[in-house]
Amino acid sequence: MKKGLLITFEGLDGSGKTTQIREFIKQLEDNHIDYQLFREPGGTKIGEKIREILLDKNNIEMSEVAELLLYSASRNQLSIKKIRPALMDNKIVICDRFYDSTTAYQGHARKLDLEFIQSLNRVAADNLIPDITFLLDISLEERKNRLDNKKLDRLEQEAGEFHRRVRQGFLNLAKHNQDRFFVIKGTQPIDLIRDQIWSKFQEKYTTE
Repeated sequence: MKKGLLITFEGLDGSGKTTQIREFIKQLEDNHIDYQLFREPGGTKIGEKIREILLDKNNIEMSEVAELLLYSASRNQLSIKKIRPALMDNKIVICDRFYDSTTAYQGHARKLDLEFIQSLNRVAADNLIPDITFLLDISLEERKNRLDNKKLDRLEQEAGEFHRRVRQGFLNLAKHNQDRFFVIKGTQPIDLIRDQIWSKFQEKYTTE
């Protein structure tokens, strides 16, 4: 029996994560591979309540550190209560965002201390490390076009410079974690991206 793997999807809002996660799940089901899907923040009863607080655009007075700690609290609950048990049950765990988003958004974009965030990420994730991280990369212009008619949440409505730093943060993480990051140009056709993701997954899945 294959061991469980933690597969995370990262990228700017509008990068196509939701679409590609849906495509990936279809392929897992077609190949009779057991999986569980979670989102961040959220994935647990407590985490979903935290998500509401974090994304509520009325909470504009939230401090940067409070934001960081809330994301981390949600992740810790998810990691301990859901992700680790699923991995121990040899399931493929798919996570729509994980701690790399915290490093990109709260570290690079909010400019909080990166060393502290890295330490906090380890604790919050219960020392879990993704086996593969798919980064769907799009330009800020493409992001704007895709979100043009969408009702934006608290973080989505941040200024363009904020999201420029987020994107650069993700690319920096990918550069320094090439063993697990797989960067994909998010403007490619959906089926081409899907095939790239599946190929990379199979490569990892069959060697474990």
